[in-house]
Amino acid sequence: MNTNFNDLPLDAKLSAWLDDELSAEQRAEVEAWLRDHPEDTARVRLWAADRDVLRARLEPALEEPVPARLEQIVWNHAPSMVPAGWHRLAAALAVFAFGGLLGAGGMWRWHDATTHAASANGSWLQRAAVAHAVYVPEQRHPVEVAVAGQTADEGRAQEEHLVRWLTKRLDVPVKLFDLRAQGYELVGGRLLPDAAGPSAQLMYQPIGEANAPRVTVYLRKSDSAAPAAFRYERQGELGLFYWVEGRAGYALVGALPRERLLALCEVMYKQSEDTR
Repeated sequence: MNTNFNDLPLDAKLSAWLDDELSAEQRAEVEAWLRDHPEDTARVRLWAADRDVLRARLEPALEEPVPARLEQIVWNHAPSMVPAGWHRLAAALAVFAFGGLLGAGGMWRWHDATTHAASANGSWLQRAAVAHAVYVPEQRHPVEVAVAGQTADEGRAQEEHLVRWLTKRLDVPVKLFDLRAQGYELVGGRLLPDAAGPSAQLMYQPIGEANAPRVTVYLRKSDSAAPAAFRYERQGELGLFYWVEGRAGYALVGALPRERLLALCEVMYKQSEDTR
């Protein structure tokens, strides 16, 4: 990079690292920073995910050949007195413009696909958000099966009961995630109605922070329309990451920054991988 690396703002350094524009020494400096700052690591992963989605959606459209008819129109309608070199420039500009139109078309197709997926999943995501809003403020009865506040033996027994009960009712394997290293403990869980049958909610609360926001995990049996990859939505103050793993659909809901929710999702996914 021509600009003095040390004078760049942090986001510019992270972006250059992601785009592989740094020297080996600069890369090592950024990677050392990322190891010590997990929230920045989560932000860079979000950037990478957004980049990859755009690339996957738009590159095929941009690589489509320019129709011969369009090139012919440019050549036929260019002024006769224009020097020959300008004919080539006009054709190049037409190709560039058409490429832009293809890009826009690709973006619209991506929007249509995204809209279709959102429509297919919007109803259960709305239920996840509503269930979160209803039960998170509860202090006396936030869950049906409580785990927090028990002795160690009672807590383990309640966790086992909760897993067996929800697995049987949802007809999919239910896993309780351990988020204590991220500062959250399991409050417990409850059974909820879903459009095609039962669903469930697991609730987690910050350890030792009475006024910090709780997060919930909404579980349901997945359907064919549900996306397998992580997706993110915002509904007012609530952020929702949702994905499908095996036969189960998950939505992590909380009034937290996107990067913080993503970090929790990554821990949950890693724990699921470890049990496969």
